[in-house]
Amino acid sequence: MWDYEQLFEIIEELVMHHSPSGVETEINEFLLERFTALGVEVWCDRADNIIAKIPGKNPDRAIAITAHKDEIGAIVKSIGDAGKVEVRKLGGAFPWVYGEGVVDLLGDNETISGILSFGSRHVSHESPQKVQQEDTPVKWENAWIETKRTTAELEAAGIRPGTRMVVGKHRKRPIRLNDHIASYTLDNKASVAILLSLAATLKQPIVDVYLVASAKEEVGAIGALFFTQNQKLDALVALEICPLSSEYPIEDGEKPVLLVQDGYGIYDENLNGELRQCAKKLDLSLQLATLSGFGSDASIAMKFGHVARAACLAFPTQNTHGYEIAHLGAILNCVKVLKEFCEFQWQN
Repeated sequence: MWDYEQLFEIIEELVMHHSPSGVETEINEFLLERFTALGVEVWCDRADNIIAKIPGKNPDRAIAITAHKDEIGAIVKSIGDAGKVEVRKLGGAFPWVYGEGVVDLLGDNETISGILSFGSRHVSHESPQKVQQEDTPVKWENAWIETKRTTAELEAAGIRPGTRMVVGKHRKRPIRLNDHIASYTLDNKASVAILLSLAATLKQPIVDVYLVASAKEEVGAIGALFFTQNQKLDALVALEICPLSSEYPIEDGEKPVLLVQDGYGIYDENLNGELRQCAKKLDLSLQLATLSGFGSDASIAMKFGHVARAACLAFPTQNTHGYEIAHLGAILNCVKVLKEFCEFQWQN
């Protein structure tokens, strides 16, 4: 089992590989290399999911554990004069969360760094930026990216409508806050780290286990829906972040969270009971939560009838969809619970 330092290092590596929804090649190549190095069968399917398979003692049954590898960001709408690029949200991204600073435009031929900009502060009511200082939060329609490139230079780099924008690597590297990790895109790079840890420690589960780094989750769980439509599963467990907020009875710390319900519906009560039993065997506690404004690979796949039983195991996270903070112990405890689930829960 990894320690905090090893976990931090692998999450850092994952975070530093860009993966906006639908443009996930950079993280795909990294994951294919890492799973292969662990001696695990791995492939990329037609929906851009990275799938690792751990053969079980009973190959007639199968479960899947998913963690989406895509991240939120923005998508180019238009390119104006003087190197100004207009973008709109990709997934649940808000410009005021990112603040003014370096962003990367992932062109077809070159990555161009620019500055997400909101306009100057030393202005009066004659300037459109004044309203953002006093009345309303800045929206994507009020923001732009300064590249200081010519239109011809941006075109040569392959910057076009549809180009993805993400927070620049210049400011993306995680930091340690004692037992916590703080970073952009812990949703859901930290969960992908859990998949890699399971690949390293699961040797002979009871049934076949598919570890799925799913594609395009932030824009509709597209990768997970494709996978679950084409693979018969006895159960699906999604790995996710769980927002820390005063409206939910969730505490920060080492205790993972098991979701009971989210915006797409209820999770399977019996499957949740099995996961709680696994945690109890390990002398671990799971927190329970019902969330609004939230969905996972598991709840969406179950809503559309692709799987009969689904659950979502998460770790408490501050500042979700922003500069996120999570306890490394909660992430590692997710590994422990799922390892127990795969190796012992299915023997009957």
